[in-house]
Amino acid sequence: MPTDTTPVVAAPGARALEHPALEDIRLADVLHALADPVRLRIVCVLAAAEGELNCADVELPVSKSTCTHHFRVLREHGVIRQSYRGTAKMNGLRRGDLDALFPGLIDGVLRAAELQSRRLGDV
Repeated sequence: MPTDTTPVVAAPGARALEHPALEDIRLADVLHALADPVRLRIVCVLAAAEGELNCADVELPVSKSTCTHHFRVLREHGVIRQSYRGTAKMNGLRRGDLDALFPGLIDGVLRAAELQSRRLGDV
């Protein structure tokens, strides 16, 4: 099964972001990251996207500094991969890594989030 473990190599002089290695990602950390509604929304948007998205492409009902916090939690817990492209911070779901470690988890979480959204009329 393919994974997303290809290291992000920053261009010379570019800022690099720390990501946990595949073997360091823990289920409890992933579940903690997904438990917050804002972070779950980010994951749903990234899962639906074809490719990476800039932080600003994900509309959230919180301040910019709070968005930064939520993206950082997702990255530090191994749920997303972030890299700089110029001044933009690009984000992508580590779907392959998460599927390899916890088969069916992300599919189940996304399905549950969609059902909840429909039930609450958020769609």
